[in-house]
Amino acid sequence: MINPMKLLQLRPLVTQFQNAHPKFFQFIAAVGASGMKEGTIVEISITDPEGKNLCSNLKLSKDDLELFEAVSEMMKDQ
Repeated sequence: MINPMKLLQLRPLVTQFQNAHPKFFQFIAAVGASGMKEGTIVEISITDPEGKNLCSNLKLSKDDLELFEAVSEMMKDQ
């Protein structure tokens, strides 16, 4: 179970991140608005300051989409 107090402690950090990287949340909102479907492939690529790149992807399942929907609803309540 998620500790509500821990979530409240995250709020200022999330706000700081959002202020520093506003396009990231615009991107997430656009992805959510497009209505991800089962079978959608999500790819994440990370490049460190030395240029080393790590990349991974996953195909979204019905369970994944249910998790995203639950988190989205929880965030709306904040």
